[in-house]
Order: sequence, then structure tokens, then C-alpha cells
Amino acid sequence: FVLFRQFQGHTDGASCIDLTPDGLRVWTGGLDNSVRCWDVREGRQLQQFEFDSQIFSLGYCPTGGDWLAVGMEQSLIDILNVSSSKPDKYRLTQHESCILALKFARSGRWFLSTSKDNQLTGWKTPYGAKLFENKECSSVLSCDISQDDNFIVTGSGDKKATLYEVIYER
Repeated sequence: FVLFRQFQGHTDGASCIDLTPDGLRVWTGGLDNSVRCWDVREGRQLQQFEFDSQIFSLGYCPTGGDWLAVGMEQSLIDILNVSSSKPDKYRLTQHESCILALKFARSGRWFLSTSKDNQLTGWKTPYGAKLFENKECSSVLSCDISQDDNFIVTGSGDKKATLYEVIYER
């Protein structure tokens, strides 16, 4: 592989990233309390949003609608519609510690958050109605969702990965 581009602008560490499904934009979250959107081809910054806390995680909805979930050190999740310079914002406050991972389902209908409070939580896109939650034995450090949205896997501070099956109501 070969270095293609670097995106410089954060004044502290770039702590999380997500590419848009079309590969044309990359979102970065930083320990400088900012989230930035970059044009992959040109390398220029397209958007910037400021927050009151360090950004630990973010996730971009893969089905369009320009929804971005931003997880913060202060245990908050902001959901933004980033299609404008002054986006609609919805704040989720259910976690009791920093948000370590955010991941949207491929369908875009729901997303996950994980936290140092041992919680795995599922939320409805975009407004954040809680769909489910599960408390693990240790901090939930990471998560992923299968391509068919039927399985969730988490990685935890207690040295294990856990697989969950998603049961949909008919």
C-alpha cells in the first residue's frame, strides 16, 4: 500500500474515523472537541462541528440521510443531520461513562453504542429511541454488526468477544 492523503486540522489527537459508504468523505473526531468532514479526493475540510467534550467515537449512517452519531468523553451521544452547516441535533444521555464505540446497522434503521459503563445499547435512527440494552461484566470497548444486521459482536475489557443474535419483531 502507499500513502494517499493525510487530513490535518485537529489540534489534538484524531481519536476516531468513519468513511462514508461512497468513499468520497471521511469523518474524524478529535480530542480537541471537534468533528470534521474531509473530501477524500482533494484533502480539504468540508465541515467542522464543535462540542463541549472530547470525541471518543463516531459513526456515519450508511444509507444516506446524512446522520452522524458522535460519542463523547462526557457520556453523551449527539445525533446530527450534517446536511447543513447548522444541523438538527438530538442528544442521548443514557450512558453513565464515556462512549467508546458507535456503529450503524447496514440497513441504517438502528445503531449501537458501547461505553465504559459496561453497557451495549441499541438505538432507533435517527432520534435515538432506545431499542435494547445489555450490561456486560466489563467496559464494552468495541462493537460491530454483521452485513445482514442479524448479529452483533462486542469486545470487552474482560478479555473476551461476545456474539449476540438480533431478534426482530414481526
